Amino acid sequence: MFTLSETSILAAILLLALGILGWGFYRARPFGKLGILAWLQSVVLMTPWLLFFGLFAAGIYVNIAGILFLIVTSAGLYIYLGRQLRAAGQDDILKQRATERLAAASLIEANSPQPTAAEQKAEIPPIPEDDLNAIKGIFGIDTFFATETIAYQDGAIFKGNLRGEPEETHNRLTASLRQRLGDQYRLFLVENTDGRPVVIVLPSRNDPRPLQLSQKVFAGILLVATIATSLEAAGLLLNFDFFGNPARFQEALPIGAGIFSILVAHEIGHWLLARRHQIRLSWPFFLPAVQIGSFGAITRFESLLPNRKVLFDIALAGPAAGGIVSLLMLVTGLLLSHPGSLFQLPNQFFQGSILVGSLARVVLGSALQSSLVSVHPLVIIGWLGLIITALNLMPAGQLDGGRIVQAIYGRKTAGRATIATLILLALVSLGNMIAMYWAIVIFFLQRDQERPSLNEITEPDDARAALGLLALFLMITTLLPLTPGLAGRLGIG
Repeated sequence: MFTLSETSILAAILLLALGILGWGFYRARPFGKLGILAWLQSVVLMTPWLLFFGLFAAGIYVNIAGILFLIVTSAGLYIYLGRQLRAAGQDDILKQRATERLAAASLIEANSPQPTAAEQKAEIPPIPEDDLNAIKGIFGIDTFFATETIAYQDGAIFKGNLRGEPEETHNRLTASLRQRLGDQYRLFLVENTDGRPVVIVLPSRNDPRPLQLSQKVFAGILLVATIATSLEAAGLLLNFDFFGNPARFQEALPIGAGIFSILVAHEIGHWLLARRHQIRLSWPFFLPAVQIGSFGAITRFESLLPNRKVLFDIALAGPAAGGIVSLLMLVTGLLLSHPGSLFQLPNQFFQGSILVGSLARVVLGSALQSSLVSVHPLVIIGWLGLIITALNLMPAGQLDGGRIVQAIYGRKTAGRATIATLILLALVSLGNMIAMYWAIVIFFLQRDQERPSLNEITEPDDARAALGLLALFLMITTLLPLTPGLAGRLGIG
């Protein structure tokens, strides 16, 4: 039987899940059939995992074949709903938003007093007059109706009213600006502090700069250090200190190489999507960590991002690649595990992660009731890979998870998520050294948000939002441990 505290926890999780689904339905309902279809896509994508973990918590185990069936069925339904959504005209949502924005802007414009000549000249932007006049000439009543010009850094802010769909308007304004002034300026379409769209024009000399030679050398040093800590982590798993016994290199190599291959897969995922969108990335600055080999890598954008969709795609690609490789290693290792396997782990090991513990229970079954469980080395490598991936998916600053939240929900929500994540890590660090190290890394190196995209108004589509929620959900299930009582009833320990 469940204790009162565990029943309360399960009830709270259930209510939270239902609340999120209800909130999503509430937001989707005003868009009619299109909104409901988009909401159903998110539900379908999340259902297999919610069902799997829900049944697992109730003591009902779904085998590997059942898990694959749930995932394949979910993917099929997701694709079918996507086709229905496109057939019904997904662009109608964007048109409806643009119409509402236009009506609200027109009402504000009609009720707002026009600025006087003295007010307009109060601040002169630091842009040559000829260039400024050329920039003002790109605006029109059918794109962006500029009403006020304000100096901002090396450029100018143009307040006014957006007169069309944001993505199309931004593309037209950018093309017109390039036609008049070439590649001298960059045009940003962002939200002002009052929530209204504004145009910011800055000189191209403010674009991100490529790494200097000294920075590349430092990245190379961190790479070598990460290879060393991956081997050290492997040595510790094999009960010896690699730094103190470098002659045992061959023993540590397989596990160390496995850990490092997951890091490489993560960075290749970022690189492939960045190349697809023609975005330049800096060299990765790997973060060595003796406990797990590495915390991942810091990678900077060396190009301006055209929109939040590109930010999402590149941010998700790394964890997706590293996470899939890690998950395949974990499951393969569990399937290859037998009584004579290399590692003998205490069964409490599998209580440290809901995801790892539940998959182990499905594959290994009653073997988890033994005090020591024999597992293949791939289980350890896959588990470490999932931990590294999950840490990078935490919704904070310029971590992959922070970039995903910023892409889907905007900068304000991303800022709040960063603060909440740092507070949570500070609390967890009271009993976990890895959490403390990671909190320090985020606070000093990664807490700032990513710089705005050129088009910051257009939001990613619902398919990307659903994938982002799934990634954050799997991050939580990887890092969240099972309670001892629940683990015991499930036969883990």
